[in-house]
Amino acid sequence: MKKHIILMLILFPLVVFSQTKIKGTVLDSNNTPIFGVNVYWKNTSIGATTDENGKFEINLIKSTHLLVASYIGYKTKETVIQNQNTLTIVLTAENELDTVTVKSRKQSSHRSSYVLQNVINVNKGELLKAACCNLAESFETNPSIDVNFTDALTGTKQIKMLGLQSPYIQIVQENIPNIRGAAQNFGLTFTPGTWVESIQITKGAGSVINGYESITGQINAELVKPLTDSKLFVNAYGAINGRLELNTHINQKVSDKWNTGLYIHGNLRDNKIDNNNDNFIDAPLMKQVNVMNRWQYTNTEKGWVSFINFRYLTDSKQSGEVEFNPDIHKKTTTYWGSEIDTERFETSAKIGYVFPDMPYKTFGLQMSYSNHKQNSYFGLKDYNIKHQSLYANFIYNSIISNTKNKISTGISTTYDDFDELVLTNSYVRNEKSIGVFFEYNYDNLDNLSLSAGIRIDHHNLLETFITPRLHIKYTPWETGTLRLSGGRGKRSTSIFAENQKLFGTNRTINIVANNGDFYGLKPEIAWNYGVSFNQKFNLFNRKGDITFDYYQTDFDQQIVVDWENPSQISFYNNTTNSNATSFQAEINYSPFTHFTIRTAYKYQNIENNYISGVKQAPLQAKNRFFTNLGFQTHQNEKGGNWKFDYTYNWQSKQRIPDTSIYNTIYQQGEFSNSNSIMNAQITKVFSPKFEWYIGGENLTNRKQQIPILGADNPFGTNFDTSLVYSPILGANYFTGIRFNIE
Repeated sequence: MKKHIILMLILFPLVVFSQTKIKGTVLDSNNTPIFGVNVYWKNTSIGATTDENGKFEINLIKSTHLLVASYIGYKTKETVIQNQNTLTIVLTAENELDTVTVKSRKQSSHRSSYVLQNVINVNKGELLKAACCNLAESFETNPSIDVNFTDALTGTKQIKMLGLQSPYIQIVQENIPNIRGAAQNFGLTFTPGTWVESIQITKGAGSVINGYESITGQINAELVKPLTDSKLFVNAYGAINGRLELNTHINQKVSDKWNTGLYIHGNLRDNKIDNNNDNFIDAPLMKQVNVMNRWQYTNTEKGWVSFINFRYLTDSKQSGEVEFNPDIHKKTTTYWGSEIDTERFETSAKIGYVFPDMPYKTFGLQMSYSNHKQNSYFGLKDYNIKHQSLYANFIYNSIISNTKNKISTGISTTYDDFDELVLTNSYVRNEKSIGVFFEYNYDNLDNLSLSAGIRIDHHNLLETFITPRLHIKYTPWETGTLRLSGGRGKRSTSIFAENQKLFGTNRTINIVANNGDFYGLKPEIAWNYGVSFNQKFNLFNRKGDITFDYYQTDFDQQIVVDWENPSQISFYNNTTNSNATSFQAEINYSPFTHFTIRTAYKYQNIENNYISGVKQAPLQAKNRFFTNLGFQTHQNEKGGNWKFDYTYNWQSKQRIPDTSIYNTIYQQGEFSNSNSIMNAQITKVFSPKFEWYIGGENLTNRKQQIPILGADNPFGTNFDTSLVYSPILGANYFTGIRFNIE
């Protein structure tokens, strides 16, 4: 019945007319651009949000001439629009006096009331609240994403959305699928934080335009642009845990239409730390060199915009016992050790065209190629993978009659070639797909908008299937926004690439084949449904908002990773449906100028159907509490100020898989203790060109007492590095500088 409703909405008749656009800039009283201002036509839901430069663009409508600009901490301003096509809006701080100068503060993370889907926009200001050295560490201050260590060896952080791991999240880079297949486990660490301009987190079913793989949501990372990035940017970072990083951006204008940027990243940790005295290093030795050359072509007169990227990465990690020397002890039983060496090359291109006389009509072409090679061993176990991937997506956007009715349609294709060596077994497969999609967007210019999409794909292993998606946004009153979403996702699974922590145990690997094409298993299919409500409020003449999210994910077909037998790890298709439930309440409030509070409570119940019965997902906290506090002083005449940020994360107990066959000293209880983590950072901005920051992670020095079971005999049956539920490293302190020339 649900599928029929979605299809009916997609085929709903459409009609309308083209509109003129107004462009503008929003500034504060000191002529500083303000990011994230809501600009909308009064008594309608037609609006836009200003970008990093305070600029916006909005369709002209006939029902009103009053344009409203609203932003937390500033007086709402209405502007009468007559015949002008461009304008500048100046906002005044709510408590600003004639003799007082108030500098603007960009809203670093926000939900726009005018976006149809449940999207959280994270800009550079939010990313700089923590010294996020890569994309995996960019979510520490966001309550919608959970960040945890995958194991006690590699130091890799894994993210979860709606209680499910990152493979169920479609992670794209500038809307091109990027972290998938061989890159699933470590791919988030391959994008340096300084390369990221902004992040868009979409909860629930995504758009059919980006493919069929999204199940719990989508994360899109927008990279810095050669045209708008600093001419020279340098970021240096150092931590007491031995981690050193250096990022350099060099951007150059080549001609009136061409700009190019060279982005160089390097990180290093070459000293061994064993603070818990288990004879295993607490953090891996590592070395990464990451280089990207980016070209941007802009011809606004003729409507062309293009980006071309070339990128090369080499990454190496070494972990294991303190005395392990790979030149001597590699794959021997003298000392346990592991090395993971990755080499990756990728190139991508985006070409967009806007019809000059019809700005509502556009087309775009996205293309990418990647070659990923990982050679690794874990003790005596080999794991190697080669993955070549091709992707192309053509998108056409237009309207039917008028801009109330917009359409997007196109065709996409993928090719993936996998070659894996797992212990002594070889797994080779080719995946090919081609699909067409159609998405209809309706906006009644008042209080209702919807997006109904469908795509049909033919895949050589997944066969031919349909992916429907539906999003509805309703504004019952001016300050309230209700969103509904539903959709289906389907994905092939690289079970070893996604679960590399299994190689850090001495459990046997068991695949219960089911006549499928993926290691003998069938693919994963799931439906995701969700509702979100956002209410803005005014308390003590200060603005804030509260959001309630509820999402349910139901699997029609799932590959279960079963850790319940302490002597083995099993992969099999579930016989009955599994499900994941997620509820989150979040409040954002600014009690006074330049001070913000973001706090959230999250409940997640994930149940898996194992052979042994239905159980709560292991190493998954049901309850989480989050708070982030941010404060910055007024800017001085040189553009300098102080910034203070503090983040608190608490999570409840987590179920631990059975360890009853291990020696008594290594047996774990049924549940872990609850734990909490506190992070803080202080930034001194001396001027727009130079700033210095210092901070700490895990300030209370919280550590899992025994992160590695059987560390005294790593080749014995008790050895297990996968049962991580709490921080592995103790308190870590860091410092760094940022320098840029515009």
